Amino acid sequence: MPSFQRVRKGTHVGIAVTVIVPTFNERGNVAELVERTAAALAGRDAEILFVDDSADDTAAEVERVAVGATLPVRAIHRTANTGGLGGAVVVGLAAAQGDICVVMDGDLQHPPELIPAMLDRFAQGDADVVAASRYVGGGDSAGLGTTLRFGVSRGSTWLTKAMFPRRLAGATDPMTGFFLVDRTRLDLAALRPQGFKILLEILARTDIRIAEVPMEFSERRSGTSKASLRQGATFIAHLARLRFGKMSLFALIGAIGALANLGIMWLLTTAGMPYVWAAIIGAEVTIIGNFLLQERFVFGDMRRDARGVWARFAASFTFNNVEAALRIPIMVLMVESWHISSVLATAISLVVAFFARFLFHSLFVYAPRGDRRRAGVRDAAEPKADTTAGRIIRAIDAEAMRPGEL
Repeated sequence: MPSFQRVRKGTHVGIAVTVIVPTFNERGNVAELVERTAAALAGRDAEILFVDDSADDTAAEVERVAVGATLPVRAIHRTANTGGLGGAVVVGLAAAQGDICVVMDGDLQHPPELIPAMLDRFAQGDADVVAASRYVGGGDSAGLGTTLRFGVSRGSTWLTKAMFPRRLAGATDPMTGFFLVDRTRLDLAALRPQGFKILLEILARTDIRIAEVPMEFSERRSGTSKASLRQGATFIAHLARLRFGKMSLFALIGAIGALANLGIMWLLTTAGMPYVWAAIIGAEVTIIGNFLLQERFVFGDMRRDARGVWARFAASFTFNNVEAALRIPIMVLMVESWHISSVLATAISLVVAFFARFLFHSLFVYAPRGDRRRAGVRDAAEPKADTTAGRIIRAIDAEAMRPGEL
């Protein structure tokens, strides 16, 4: 313990960079992380600050490694895991000796060798946050693991970007756990971290400039992933707390449209019309009505920067009709094969369709014109060599968060 206290209490005048590493049972990764980080920061004024919530002896390992480290290493061990990983990062931001803080996980899936590139990008002066992204040129997401985790992560990211289309417009990886931030641009007291998504918390609550550098996401070296259903529920709750406004309005209008759809269908079927035709008419009427309400109440703040109203209507109308063309046969299957009522089958299918509609409208229909190429919209003069799959992927600006962050 004496050597650790000496490291923690020492004053390091001129420290410019603090690398903040939140840890939870990562003992086996500490030595390699410190060695690689020190090598990456050789010649720079820097320190490594572990904020530890472990139940194992990770803190003791930090003490041992700190003795022989080539740069200052210290740790804060929290007895209460307040705010999860995000809460640990906020503690680290408050305790850092450098205003330029690099946040990275302790599992070595974030390569320390990327830190100099992040610092160089920050030095250009046009960004307050530099995020390490798997989905810009040169990035790689192989470390995500299974297809299931990749799919869950992708869907979570789409939902998040759809809820914050402006604040996250310049971010391809808004939930990455590896990023650099200028601490002076943050109001730490205003942050309310919950769970793993501290960068999302920062970007959503702060008017801040973001840049990205490509990252090759590595496989976990030691320990186990912290992903769980509980963490998934925490993420959803946190997302709802950050912004439940735009999506709730979209849901309310969708609910009104669904009731109108059901009402139209009930009237037409009561009058003797076959339920399939009644469903088609109900869908067309509510598609137009929903668009008009969304224009006024949901996406009114985005219309000025988006495409023209007729282009928006065409995109919305086309998507909703394609969605209806897929949804109605499924409804027929439920009625004919499962023998449930046509009204109930329609209600179930509308609930499922809600999320797809919200994602499409937020990320594509109302995307700022300056972001159309990034979102996958090709200008007339742009070469056609790109693949359809690539355009679809960029159209939803998709990227996945690492399994341990979900």
